Amino acid sequence: MPSPCLILPYDSYATTIPALLEGVGAPAILARQGRILIKPNLVNDAPPPVTLPVTACATLVRCCRRWSRAHIVIAEGTGEKHQTTDEIFAVHGYDQLAREEGIELVDLNEAELVELRDQRNEIFPSFMMPRLVMESFVLSAAMLKAHSLATVTLSMKNMIGVAPPAHYQQDGYWKKSFFHQHMQRSILELNRYRRPDLAFIDASVGLADFHLGGPTCEPPVGKLLAGFDPVAVDAAGAALLGVSWRQVGHIALADGELGYAEPPA
Repeated sequence: MPSPCLILPYDSYATTIPALLEGVGAPAILARQGRILIKPNLVNDAPPPVTLPVTACATLVRCCRRWSRAHIVIAEGTGEKHQTTDEIFAVHGYDQLAREEGIELVDLNEAELVELRDQRNEIFPSFMMPRLVMESFVLSAAMLKAHSLATVTLSMKNMIGVAPPAHYQQDGYWKKSFFHQHMQRSILELNRYRRPDLAFIDASVGLADFHLGGPTCEPPVGKLLAGFDPVAVDAAGAALLGVSWRQVGHIALADGELGYAEPPA
């Protein structure tokens, strides 16, 4: 049975990521997929640990290719107001990775959309979602970071990148600024529409106070974690930042519905 969450000490991406994914039972599940969408955290043009290192994404791509015949895409919708996602891909070297590996880069900010509805939702009773996200196996590749509004930004928060700015940018700097009004509830409701199928968090370093910069964790956290339950993975990630998942609104709200922060009794 796939593991909800596994944490391994970080050695290198090339050695630790394959061991981590094998440890959670990913090879058999990836082998059944027709298309795998890797969603890195590329919120802006800042270097890691604000954004996912291209070397980490390259290893994820190669693992997917080793265990699956699926069509692989890397897809993101940057939050940076004055740059396109293609420009952000180029800054971080993802364009070169795509050429080397023969894979497609997709700007989710400009992708074809489908309207979804969920009457349980208060903030998003309907949601405009990239069709590609709904028609792919989604691997959310997040960084371990504290966040000023969400408390932490991990695999579920990373899904905000799928939101199209044409519908979710309001009066703010960021292309996804609508989420800032009710951040915790908004993350839950977005993930009701599409939660990650496989959650990965790069906690090799960690940002201790702020998701766009500031002090790194000291000493570096030195971990990578992954699993098929994003609630469990994010709860474990929060703990690595010294935060109880019960203090993180979107994780507490998702517990028992989208996954389990702790193993059910």
